[in-house]
Amino acid sequence: MARFETQVGIVGAGPAGLMLSHLLHLKGVHSIVLEARSRLYCEGRVRAGVLEHTSVHLLQEAGVGDRLEREGLRHEGIDLGLNGVRHRIPFVELTGKCVTVYGQQEVVKDLIARRLADGGDVRFECGEVSLEGIASERPRILINKDGQVDEIRCEYIAGCDGFHGICRGEFPEGALSIYERAYPFAWLGILAEAAPSREELVYMHHERGFALYSMRSPRITRLYLQCAPEEDLAQWSDDRIWSELHTRLSCADGWQPTEGRILQKGVTGMRSFVAEPLQFGRLLLAGDAAHIVPPTGAKGMNLAFADVHHLAEALAALYREGDRRRLESYSKTCLGRIWKAQRFSWWMTSLLHRFENESAFDHKRQLAELEYVMASRAAATSLAENYVGLPLDGV
Repeated sequence: MARFETQVGIVGAGPAGLMLSHLLHLKGVHSIVLEARSRLYCEGRVRAGVLEHTSVHLLQEAGVGDRLEREGLRHEGIDLGLNGVRHRIPFVELTGKCVTVYGQQEVVKDLIARRLADGGDVRFECGEVSLEGIASERPRILINKDGQVDEIRCEYIAGCDGFHGICRGEFPEGALSIYERAYPFAWLGILAEAAPSREELVYMHHERGFALYSMRSPRITRLYLQCAPEEDLAQWSDDRIWSELHTRLSCADGWQPTEGRILQKGVTGMRSFVAEPLQFGRLLLAGDAAHIVPPTGAKGMNLAFADVHHLAEALAALYREGDRRRLESYSKTCLGRIWKAQRFSWWMTSLLHRFENESAFDHKRQLAELEYVMASRAAATSLAENYVGLPLDGV
C-alpha cells in the first residue's frame, strides 16, 4: 500500500474540484484531486455554457480567464418569446452586468492545464474511491485500482464528485435532509455545426412545448426542445428535430435558427435537489454533489463556483489564522445563495414550459405572468438580476 498525505483531498475533477484545488493553491494550501474518469473524458464532456458575471470575475481574479476573455461570447441580454414574438431583456441596461457563454468543457480544459502547469497533483483514472474516518481529525481516502489499494491521509475532504458520486452517501444516516422535485418533462438537446443566427439566447414558450436557442462558439449552436423524460432518441431523426425546432422557434419577424450537421443529441432530465447540510465532520460537499438545478436558469456551474469560493476562503482562514468560524458556517453561507438560485431556476422553468394535464386556469395564469415579465421593467429587472448572478457574499 502506497501512502500519501495532503491538507485537502478533493474527489472529482469537474469544475468544482479543479477550481477548488486552484484556489487553494493560490492560498498556499496543498490538495490532491482524484478523478475516476480520464482527462480526455473530463475535457470533452459538453455541459453548461453560461457564466454569470460573478463566475467570470472569479476566473479572471484567479488567473485562469485569459482564453475566456478571448473566446467567450459576451451576452448583454436574452430574448423571451411567446406566440412567435420575441421581447428582449436587456441585462446591462437593467443591472449594469452581463453573462458570458463559454462551455463548461472549456473551463475544465483551462483549469486542468493550469493545475498541471503549477505542479498540481491531479490523478485521472485513479480507480475506485472510498472514504474512512470523516468524523475524525485525519480522514482517509482509499483508492482501489486493479486490486492495489493506496491511501491518502487528509485533514479535510471535499466531495466535488457530482450528483451520482460517492461522497454524499458517506454522511451517516439521519445527518442529511433531502429536498427535491422532479419535473414531468425533459430537454432533448442537440449540438449543431451551424453558425449562430442570433447573438443572444432565445427562450421560447410554444403550445407544443418550450424551446431554447443558444450557442457555444461562432461555429457551434446548442438547441433544446421540451420532451418527455422517457423520450426515445431513435424516434428523433435529424429532419424531425430541425422541423420541430423551426416550428417552436420561428418568429413573426422571419427569424429562425440556422440548420447544420447535428454533432450530438441527448435527453436531459429536469430536477431540483438540495442536500442539507453541506458538511459533516471533515467532509464538505460542493457543486452537484450537494445540489442540482433545472438548466433553465443556467445556474449549475455558477453555483459550484460560489461553493468553492466560500470553501477556499474558509480553509485559508483556518490554515492562515487558525480561524474556524468560516469553515463552521460554510454550509449556512452557501445555502443562502443555493436556495435563491433554486427559486429562480424553478420560476424560470415553471414560466416557460408546458405542463401536461394543467388546468385551463393555470395555463392562462402562466401566459399572463410571461406577458407581465415581458412588459414590466420591474419584473424584467428581477429576472435580469438573478440571471447575471447574485453577489457571492452578503446574499
